[in-house]
Amino acid sequence: MRCLVTGATGYIGGRLVPLLLSDGHTVRCLARKAGRLRDVPWASAAEIVQGDLSRPDTLPAAFADVDVAYFLVHSLGRSDFEAADRAAATNFAAAARKAGVRRIVYLGGPEPAADEEVPSPHLRSRAEVGRILLASGVPTAVLRAAVIIGSGSASFEMLRYLTERLPVMVTPRWVRNRIQPIAVRDVLRYLAGCTALPPEVSRGFDIGGPDVLSFRDMMQRYARVAGLRRRVIVPVRPLTPSLSSHWVGLVTPVPNAIARPLVESLVHEAIAHEHDIARYVPDPPGGLTGFDEAVALALAKVRDAQVVTRWSTASGPDAPAEPLPTDPDWSGGTAYTDYRERTVDAPPADLWRVIEGVGGEHGWYSFPLAWSIRGWLDRLIGGVGLRRGRRDPHRLQVGEALDFWRVEEIVPGELLRLRAEMRLPGRAWLEMRVLPADDGRSRYQQRAVFLPRGLAGHAYWGSVAPFHAVVFGGMARNIARGAERAPDHPAKRTG
Repeated sequence: MRCLVTGATGYIGGRLVPLLLSDGHTVRCLARKAGRLRDVPWASAAEIVQGDLSRPDTLPAAFADVDVAYFLVHSLGRSDFEAADRAAATNFAAAARKAGVRRIVYLGGPEPAADEEVPSPHLRSRAEVGRILLASGVPTAVLRAAVIIGSGSASFEMLRYLTERLPVMVTPRWVRNRIQPIAVRDVLRYLAGCTALPPEVSRGFDIGGPDVLSFRDMMQRYARVAGLRRRVIVPVRPLTPSLSSHWVGLVTPVPNAIARPLVESLVHEAIAHEHDIARYVPDPPGGLTGFDEAVALALAKVRDAQVVTRWSTASGPDAPAEPLPTDPDWSGGTAYTDYRERTVDAPPADLWRVIEGVGGEHGWYSFPLAWSIRGWLDRLIGGVGLRRGRRDPHRLQVGEALDFWRVEEIVPGELLRLRAEMRLPGRAWLEMRVLPADDGRSRYQQRAVFLPRGLAGHAYWGSVAPFHAVVFGGMARNIARGAERAPDHPAKRTG
């Protein structure tokens, strides 16, 4: 079949596409920026079209001749995520119906029981999107999953960091609520299997793994699988979802804007009330993946640096493609620049390896305390902070998150350009470039560019400019030294 996947830059979509391709389907991906999918391993095997679900006029080409359309987008992290997802689902449904799509598949969240309190905005939005798609006139499968356990998922990262960093925890009472987690491999299996649903099937399905646990149980079992001591967990009444999300934001890489809706969802019990999906997509011969096995598989992927996609891969609407910091008159006004250049006594390949390894556990090669403080300040005002880290310790690709930056452009061996996603009164980029020099050496060029927004932006640049000699100057110096100390550098071989 011809499948359309929206959300292919995200955690689930980025894993579903290669699975559909391996099943023999033709896959088309819709992305706001086609370039965001340029470097993924399967890019040459899929058709990538540019379009935006918030703009109906960009959708007809994407939906043309499509058999199955996957709705895998969400706007968590935006203050208006309910309205944004409602509009996206409405436009998606209309485009699918007009194009004659034969099936819609949607991955949503659990629906709280009818006698429970008013659901969280996150669950309310997920349910509303499901209703919009079911009312489209196109046969629709709505898969309702609770916590997804897999390397790189936001839920797994929350569980992992809370358990590993806090041997003693004072927690909200919702850690006792029942949850039915599901392994990401089983979620993907159900999503791919929905291509074969009969046309008369148009309904929601609860999907969950074989274990029903509380979040408290999940932390204790995670600790056991990870070889940690049993955690001391003390549930207390005063911790509201709002306070809990700040606590999660401080301890884990997941920022408050995403942690809060996830935490609010945990206030409700999330268990599967039926397993009807098995009539159409049978359980695997060995059964669905248990919680302990799912954790072990995810930890192995993290340990071996084989995390294919992460929650941070997806982002909100990108900053405008133009103007770019490479354009001389790009700012249309004031643009502040910090420029550094050094000659490096190492070949370009060694210099590039150091540049591509920046961020995450490797750090930023200068004044770690300053970078750490900037990350903490960003978290305190609701930003992403430094702890998103990186997906792969050695390789980067366009579109993925790198601490509080996002990779905007990468030319292997030559250029890495990062766009800032921390909270700023303006827009900022950091650019690192490699050029060949005489005698097998190389030149390193580094440029930080800031386009201020209003008086606050100018004041911000003035306040941080005195530290640039230490931060950016030290960064350029230490990157050069790192390249010169590379294991295959001539000085190392002869010394």
